[in-house]
Amino acid sequence: MRIFIVYLYILGMSRIKDWAVVALIVASLLVACGGARQTKNDDKEVATKEEVAAVEYDYTIVADYPHATESYTQGLQYLDGIMWEGTGREGSSWLQRIDLTTGHRDIVATLPRDQFGEGITHHKGYIYQLTWLSNIAHIYDSKGRHLRTATYRGEGWGITSSGDELYLSDGTATIRRVNDSTLATEASIVVTLNGYPLTNINEMEWIEGKIWANIYLTSLIVEIDPSTGEVTGYVDLAALRSLLSDNPEAEALNGIAYNSTRNTLYVTGKNWNKIFEIEIIR
Repeated sequence: MRIFIVYLYILGMSRIKDWAVVALIVASLLVACGGARQTKNDDKEVATKEEVAAVEYDYTIVADYPHATESYTQGLQYLDGIMWEGTGREGSSWLQRIDLTTGHRDIVATLPRDQFGEGITHHKGYIYQLTWLSNIAHIYDSKGRHLRTATYRGEGWGITSSGDELYLSDGTATIRRVNDSTLATEASIVVTLNGYPLTNINEMEWIEGKIWANIYLTSLIVEIDPSTGEVTGYVDLAALRSLLSDNPEAEALNGIAYNSTRNTLYVTGKNWNKIFEIEIIR
């Protein structure tokens, strides 16, 4: 029954337009309870593989840090002791560095006023910043100096790097592996939760061989196997909202950054006044 609640939570807040989605949720519950799913192919019964059941992880808060409420967070990246942040909204889309101790922002690049900034990542010595509807990625050197742009198809939501390869999300259930020079699609996976597509994949972070992602309009972050697209785990961060002090402008949870030295995550939200450092308990 818990997986059913998770489905309602994830999909029920994700721009549901009709009851067909609810029917899909109910069907997924039956699959979770009944084992392998059966599909028809040319009138023959074909048994699909057993789907991986997503595990709920707990977490502890290690620390919290000040965060500027002017920042409509679209992407976070922790690199060599520096927190990088990409923000969104036309006219206030920036690439900036954050001093975790003070919350001070150092804006190093400002996007054109007609562009809505999205996710960021560091890849092979460069910083990539997506835009939502402009189909343009801005590429900077490691200090944030603008070098060039590249175009891609579809919307831009989140982007992350495995160290060797770039992955891009567009708000659907699809994550695309893209060429790091042209951003042309080279391969793709469909993110699934118990065999059914999970949409609204947003900001992403590569952590120990898995892709972690915010699910837009929820307080969940999910762990995705990049070889299969299956959600293998998730964390519900709803309780963090109650720890925001005098922050009425706070919007959706968004932003994941990984500190590999401490094995912790930094998470925040759009216009939140805090960044939380958390440790995942498996």
